[in-house]
Amino acid sequence: LGGPDPLDYVSMYRNVGNPALNVPEHWHYVSFGLSDLYGDNRVHEFTGTDGPSGFGFELTFRLKRETGESAPPTWPAELMQGLARYVFQSENTFCSGDHVSWHSPLDNSESRIQHMLLTEDPQMQPVQTPFGVVTFLQIVGVCTEELHAAQQWNGQGILELLRTVPVAGGPWLITDMRRGETIFEIDPHLQQERVDKGIETDGSNLSGVSAKCAWDDLSRPPEDDEDSRSICIGTQPRRLSGKDTEQIRETLRRGLEINSKPVLPPINAQRQNGLNHDRAPSRKDSLESESSAAIIPHELIRTRQLESVHLKFNQESGALIPLCLRGRLLHGRHFTYKSITGDTAITFVSTGVEGAFATEEHPYAAHGPWLQILLTEEFVERMLEDLEDLNSPEEFKLPKEYSWPEKKLKVSILPDAVFDNPLH
Repeated sequence: LGGPDPLDYVSMYRNVGNPALNVPEHWHYVSFGLSDLYGDNRVHEFTGTDGPSGFGFELTFRLKRETGESAPPTWPAELMQGLARYVFQSENTFCSGDHVSWHSPLDNSESRIQHMLLTEDPQMQPVQTPFGVVTFLQIVGVCTEELHAAQQWNGQGILELLRTVPVAGGPWLITDMRRGETIFEIDPHLQQERVDKGIETDGSNLSGVSAKCAWDDLSRPPEDDEDSRSICIGTQPRRLSGKDTEQIRETLRRGLEINSKPVLPPINAQRQNGLNHDRAPSRKDSLESESSAAIIPHELIRTRQLESVHLKFNQESGALIPLCLRGRLLHGRHFTYKSITGDTAITFVSTGVEGAFATEEHPYAAHGPWLQILLTEEFVERMLEDLEDLNSPEEFKLPKEYSWPEKKLKVSILPDAVFDNPLH
């Protein structure tokens, strides 16, 4: 309502816990403002009582209370404002099982707790308000190693492990910023017996990420007027059509697929919010649709088959390529990189994915600035061998290039600065 922060306020409670359930005393934070508090269309569009209120959720956080602490620390409120700012600016909502790569101690200390997972709050059930339904998503602070395990496998699996380790969260997933060990250091068997087995059996249910990425069509001269990332009509670049944008967003919302042949989601005219989303099977959307499952090209953008492509990623995005190949494509799924600095999207698909416009005959296909790349299982295995050093970031020197000439595919890992220049 004119102020600098998206949330109206954050309530902070002293929660006595539950000794019988081994839940310690802690501070409980609850946000107000991601949902519709007013119903007058000033902040959120009022769409009725049956649908979501505002973005449909509020954030909560549980922080272990230190001995002698008489008032709750206020930094979790700033953390919530930061997450809410992302939601308001991007219109990407969060779901249970999602992860947030923060890359900094949540309280600006020297803590190992530098990232977040999101899950349902154990006490607060969804509520029906006069302006729609509100669910409560709890922020859970995790270490880098736990975040990586959630990416390689899935967020819900790691959350379940955190619940079994009292100092790492316990049943109510209370964050202890002084925790000095990961769950895998506390119990080394968790990595091998639970996580590694889960990755092998289930693959990853991370279906896409917002990333620093770009692509070029190497099969066309660079001076060609039709740029690989946009179609120019007159002097105005043609951006992704609304239908394509919705399909990419829905692609990223989909996670673990039950069907043996995961389908790229059909274009749906309904507004969908959400990138970077893990979908548990219980949240799986119906693959039925009132519209065709085939790509419906925008009237001013045609689907093009490309002979040769060059993919560009920053180091953080590039480090997820092995996850994309091993955890997604080898399990018959798809994985999308959506640029956070432009209108570019890159979707990798396996031969088991239906509804893609990339085919085995034409494995590289573009629809405006959206590129799809179809990779066979045999080529995926070879790429995993060639990209093995992506798993050792400490030995990495940028820029780094990988090339498969017979496949007419090139991948470059580049410094962040390359992607921060919008003209590149």
